[in-house]
Amino acid sequence: MLKLKSVLLIIFTFAVIGCSEPKLPPLAYGSKIVAFGDSLTYGVGSGNGPTYPQALAELTGFEVVNEGISGETTTGGLQRFAQVLDKHQPDMVILMEGGNDILRNHNPKTTKQNLATMIEIAQAREIRIIFMGVPEKKLFSDSAPFYQELAEQYALVYDGDSLSELLRSRQYKSDPIHLNGAGYQALANRIYQLMQTSGAID
Repeated sequence: MLKLKSVLLIIFTFAVIGCSEPKLPPLAYGSKIVAFGDSLTYGVGSGNGPTYPQALAELTGFEVVNEGISGETTTGGLQRFAQVLDKHQPDMVILMEGGNDILRNHNPKTTKQNLATMIEIAQAREIRIIFMGVPEKKLFSDSAPFYQELAEQYALVYDGDSLSELLRSRQYKSDPIHLNGAGYQALANRIYQLMQTSGAID
């Protein structure tokens, strides 16, 4: 009996953990997504391959607007973020920015605050958010810790692994900090899977 109770407790614990992951309301037919970020969103290095917003549009059937600006920092991103949302009126925004802050050794507190403000702007407009982590400036590094902190603080659907993992693989890179066409396709595939698991799409 004691063993049975222990097993049931373990099952219940895993069920609670599984249910604690943030979810998103399903996107309706004809929804619009804004991909917001820097050169990784713009698609530097894609060559003849797709950018990730192009690949994601093919996978989902939704309009995915590419609002990536090469070389942009979160300070620049914050200055245009609200205007971009007001212009496109998206149902979802994929926020993947901060790499240039990291490369230029900007104060992480400032980067984190800029991202937090962008998240709050989107949430105030009731726009769904998928938040993507960006790796630190270290060999084989994971996403900078403040991305996970923000995801937990704002209960965001979050991917802190995909970009770091793809940039560790030579076959997916055009240079040390950018993906190639295959890499952007792989990134889109992962975001598509995240949209499925979070409930945004079937």
